[in-house]
Amino acid sequence: MNVKKTFCIILLFLILFSALNAVSADDDNSYSIDQAFVELYVENNGLLHVDEIYDYTFEGSFNGVYRDIPLKEGESIENITVDTDGAYSSVKVTQEDGMCHLKIYLYADEAHTQKISDTEVYVTISYDMHKTVTLFNDVAGLQYKLWGEQWDVGVGTLTGIVHLPGNTSNTYFLNPQEYNSTSYLTNNTITLTSKSIPSGEFYELLVLMPVTDFEDATYAKVVNENGKEKIMHNLEESVNGRNFWNGTYLLLGLLALLSPISGIFIYLKFGREPKVDYDGIYERELPSDDPPAVINALIDNSKDIGTPNMKGFEATILNLIDKKVFKLETRKDGDTDMNELFLEIDKSHHDELAMHENTVVDILSMFEDENHIVNLSNLNADLSYESNAKLFMEEYEVWQNDVKHEYLDSEILESYFHNTGSVIMNLLGIAGIVIGIIIIALGLVTNLHNGIFAIGGGIVLVIFSLIVIMLPEDIFGQWTEKGRMFYLKWKNFKNFLKDNSLISEHPPESIVIWKKYLIYGAALGVADEVYEAMKLKEQNISDFDDDVFLYHHYGGYYLMHEAFTTGESAANPSSSDSGGFGGLGGGSGGGGGGAF
Repeated sequence: MNVKKTFCIILLFLILFSALNAVSADDDNSYSIDQAFVELYVENNGLLHVDEIYDYTFEGSFNGVYRDIPLKEGESIENITVDTDGAYSSVKVTQEDGMCHLKIYLYADEAHTQKISDTEVYVTISYDMHKTVTLFNDVAGLQYKLWGEQWDVGVGTLTGIVHLPGNTSNTYFLNPQEYNSTSYLTNNTITLTSKSIPSGEFYELLVLMPVTDFEDATYAKVVNENGKEKIMHNLEESVNGRNFWNGTYLLLGLLALLSPISGIFIYLKFGREPKVDYDGIYERELPSDDPPAVINALIDNSKDIGTPNMKGFEATILNLIDKKVFKLETRKDGDTDMNELFLEIDKSHHDELAMHENTVVDILSMFEDENHIVNLSNLNADLSYESNAKLFMEEYEVWQNDVKHEYLDSEILESYFHNTGSVIMNLLGIAGIVIGIIIIALGLVTNLHNGIFAIGGGIVLVIFSLIVIMLPEDIFGQWTEKGRMFYLKWKNFKNFLKDNSLISEHPPESIVIWKKYLIYGAALGVADEVYEAMKLKEQNISDFDDDVFLYHHYGGYYLMHEAFTTGESAANPSSSDSGGFGGLGGGSGGGGGGAF
């Protein structure tokens, strides 16, 4: 299938499907709180009585549960009682640093000797709170978290009943609004149910009551100022702020999920190839007489079209061997009894060579002995030294620039290939990674429900951006008509070289052509296939007295590849150093709990 068509299909799938995979590891012991029931009694003296019932389902063995109840400055708690249904229990109560901590031990037997295991337990906690109701001059208010953000797990549903001291002029608000299911006020009683509330989130009640409903302020907090206007302002700001950020996270997630659309637009604008009058299946002859380094730069190095890579460097060495600039010989190592490959440099051809060919001669001359001979078998060891490796890589870059300067300057390259779309997509890819990471971080640090959309969208954006950066240049770049014809012919020639059956049907008529196949096969990354095809067709290939075949026969490609890899690594060593009442979430109560 055409590569560009394949990529477009992938883009469409990225639009439809999220790359977010949730990976979770189940522990042997787990528990859940399927239901919670909270009943509040607001007395006319400001006392708040609280009854809480939690429906725990345990899988595995547990010692008990705990409940943390935060106490704001001036607040206090007393008359704490705990009852359990489904297990025997004992309770330890401590208070420190503004927190009342209840540790409830659960037992399977009356003697308190066996832990609970695989069971359902209802835990009822009752207590009185002082100074949680606030009396202003114009209104009385209670802001109370029916469910706190410090719970280890979420709750399936929460049911609440709130008894108020008076029957009229009561107003209530439940937030965050996305967790509201049903609620209503009948006379002096508020009845409510919530949707599922995840861990890390809270569910809060704000109720405003006539201050005249309170006969005295014995257990209430008194503030000698009007409070209703300020409370409503704080509430509106908090709700609007939460809605804004929920909408923002949702929008960021959707925009990130839709990011692959940008790739389609860039492709349609800059990446569609021109139609050319060519329908060849394969090419048996060299489509052009360009040097192998140029063919390598234009056809093989799809990540940076116009820049030759190491295959082009090796093909240039082969071409210089064919020109008799390099002569090969093998010698037996006395210690290992293995054949070593030596390359002798004939520098008398300097004026006959192109600039990039002389640079290859200069690079290998750095490792020659006094007789102008290079031990290719030792080149890997020579390049393991950082100083040698850095010098080699610097000269290798000079060679790359020589090829571009001689044959593929910007004007000539432009006649073959336009990289505008590729440049745009690479910039978008880099920006996408940065923006995607920021979106993921924003989604992770928030407790807002829509943060999950930001995380999912950010992950998709990062994955898409990484794919874009790694794609070949000609996906979003565009060949000119001349370049497209050139590319197709050379690709078909490469396909011919790769296919042993085709070469067997149409073998070269001379060893000279076999050598050209090897040289350009090296530039195109298929020299091994050419050599294997040649061995099948020419049974006495080992008898050919030609250094081009000798280079391959004794592993010259492998030696140079290993040396280049070592030099690249050694040249770049890794370093070893290396507010106020009415605002959401501001209420009393809440806290959290868990199991142990």
